[in-house]
Amino acid sequence: MRSFIILLCLIPTLLFARQSQLKTLLEQAIKGKKAEIGIAVIIDGKDTVTVNNDIHYPLMSVFKFHQAVALADYMDKKKLPLGTLLSIKKSDLKPNTYSPLRDQFPQGGFEMSIADLLKYTLQQSDNNACDILFNYQGGPDSVNRYIQSLGIRDCEITHTENDMHEDLDLCYSNWSTPLAAAKLLEIFRRKTLFDEAYKDFIYQTMVECQTGQDRLVAPLLDKGITVGHKTGTGDFNAKGQQIGCNDIGFVLLPNGHAYSIAVFVKDSAESSLENSKIIADISRIVYKYVIRTTK
Repeated sequence: MRSFIILLCLIPTLLFARQSQLKTLLEQAIKGKKAEIGIAVIIDGKDTVTVNNDIHYPLMSVFKFHQAVALADYMDKKKLPLGTLLSIKKSDLKPNTYSPLRDQFPQGGFEMSIADLLKYTLQQSDNNACDILFNYQGGPDSVNRYIQSLGIRDCEITHTENDMHEDLDLCYSNWSTPLAAAKLLEIFRRKTLFDEAYKDFIYQTMVECQTGQDRLVAPLLDKGITVGHKTGTGDFNAKGQQIGCNDIGFVLLPNGHAYSIAVFVKDSAESSLENSKIIADISRIVYKYVIRTTK
């Protein structure tokens, strides 16, 4: 019995030592990089490691995940199906912004389901589709209120994609800490927030995400791993720095373990390719650590 009690007392110490090891590995990986880099990892819903979590990082298009979760709640309360159609006018399809939707239907004057608009936002990071959904669900403020109602405090969403396109400085007003983003992923995956039909759709759409294959996903390909993620990519500020290069996601391993991870690269003087590689390297370190410590 005495040995058992001693073992129980040692478990927190062992867990802390393991977490410190991962933190050290991550700190070494970003040392010397010409950027502010924030990382959060939550393993199996409890073991949490953060690096540089006390900084406000521009979310960029990562907030389209937040928007999707809030939209699901909005539709669930109104008992509306994902097949609900929205009318899309030419004026909704802003020029000079990233929008495969506009490129495919430049004249507007058509209807599209909310499900398809969500695919454009979550899988292709379409800025016009994002703002069309913002208009439908009550704007960024409605999303912000819902996210905060979930207990996510270190996060702020106040501007649309068009707002940020017109004034790059507004990119910094839509922000999060890495841990807040990782916590939202955990809440989405583990809790019942709304009808399963909405959850399953968002989940599968993120798993099929087409952007950022050179970031979190890169070291996890062909390993039998399920990854759902959302990227965010910013323009360059007046100093020539990339405002944000981000990726957040959940990772489900074949051994039954899982983790959520958020990586934000802010005001980087590195190249865009290097910023994506930083995220991929961090993803590789976390994956190897989790595999090694959860056997």
